[in-house]
Parts: sequence; C-alpha cells; structure tokens
Amino acid sequence: MEVLGIDVGGSGMKGGIVNIETGKMISERHRIPTPKSRTPEEMADVIAQIVAHFHYKGKVGCGFPTVIKKGICKSPGNLDPSWLGVNVEQLFEDKTGLDFTVVNDADIAGYAAMEYGIGKGKEGLVVMITIGTGLGSGAFYNGELIPNFELGQIPYKKYKKIELWAAGSAKEREGLSYKKWGKRFNKFLKYVDLIIAPDLILLGGGASKDFDQFKDYITIETPVMPAQLQNHAGIIGAAAAAFHKIPANS
Repeated sequence: MEVLGIDVGGSGMKGGIVNIETGKMISERHRIPTPKSRTPEEMADVIAQIVAHFHYKGKVGCGFPTVIKKGICKSPGNLDPSWLGVNVEQLFEDKTGLDFTVVNDADIAGYAAMEYGIGKGKEGLVVMITIGTGLGSGAFYNGELIPNFELGQIPYKKYKKIELWAAGSAKEREGLSYKKWGKRFNKFLKYVDLIIAPDLILLGGGASKDFDQFKDYITIETPVMPAQLQNHAGIIGAAAAAFHKIPANS
C-alpha cells in the first residue's frame, strides 16, 4: 500500500510517497517553503501543490505543527493566529478533494519511530522530541500514542514558551554554537525529565541528524538517542497515520 505523507513545518512543507508495509519512502521528497504569512489559505494552497506534484489520488496523512483534536487546530503554535479553531482536515480536503488525516507533527514523527524505527518494541513511556522551528513532542506508553503532549510550550523565564529559547530556530536566529545551543536544549530536557520522567527520549526533526555535534552537552540520566528515520519521520508517520486512521485524540 502506497500513501502520500505530508510534513508541515514552520519553514518548509514536505511530502513523499510511503510504502506502508516497509515504512520506506519510495519517492523523492518534495519540499516547498512554508509561506511567510503562515495563514490557512496560503498553506492550503501549498498542500494542493504537493498533492499535484505526485499526481496522487488517495488517502493523505499530514503532520501539523499545532495541537490538533478531531482535525481542528486548538492552538496556532508558531503559525498565524487565524489557524485557531480551523478544521484543518476539512480545509485540506476542500482544497484537494482527497481524504486527509491530520495529526500533531511530533505525534506522527514518534509514531513512525515506534512503528518502523528505533522505538519499535520499546516499553514504558517513550517521548519523541522534534527539533525545528519549535520543539514538538509526542508521547507513547507501551507503544500507544498519548496525543498532543506539547512540552515545548512550557514557559521559561522571560519567554512565553521554552521553544523560543531552545528550538533549532533559536540556534540559527542567534548564531549559537552547538555547545551553547546544546546546553539550552539540555535545560529543556531536564524539565521534560522532571515533569514526566520518561524511560526513553528520541530526537527527530532537522537538527536530529546533527546529534553527534551536541550529544556531549546532554547530561540527563534518561537515555537520549536520535530516531533513525530523522527528517523523514514526519512524512512516514503521516502516511502510516492515514492508512491506520490514527485519531488525533484517543
């Protein structure tokens, strides 16, 4: 079974065709920059462009960088505030004429790792942290998704949310070395460890491929390792979520 997965991020929107049985992408990844406005209409147009690029007709899975409940955006996150309350699934279906399953992006990146990657068979509480424009997080207990864990939204000092200080975008914006940024990211992981005490933390998103550059600055006792699927996890997990019809809230 081949399904289109789309991973929506604050800087780029990426799609690919995935073989659901193997969890492998069988197409080249197609990426379009996220519109600077980050508004529903302009982003929906990009979704339609990605679908058209693959000449695809069928179910579509989509990872989305906000809290999603029953297809509806419950928090705009790093997107335009006008996303609040939008039925994202309906918007994308109206734009493309296809059946969409839309799930929080960190949830589906974690789902990919738990189904096809390093998290497969792992027991206890496993948390996926996606490092990009923000800090997404997906939680799994004995392999079952606990949806919409948004640990990057924790307030920190003068910052409304800690991801503004410790996400990959903060490293780029402030020109931080891996050492300086790694210490910030470690501080975030200390809060994660304190609040939910996970058994394993997996890292996904764009920065996860650079794990060797900052792993020496991670000091928490909980094991931390990069998800093997790295930056394709969102696409793979989105496709799998559409095929298995993973609900946005269980």
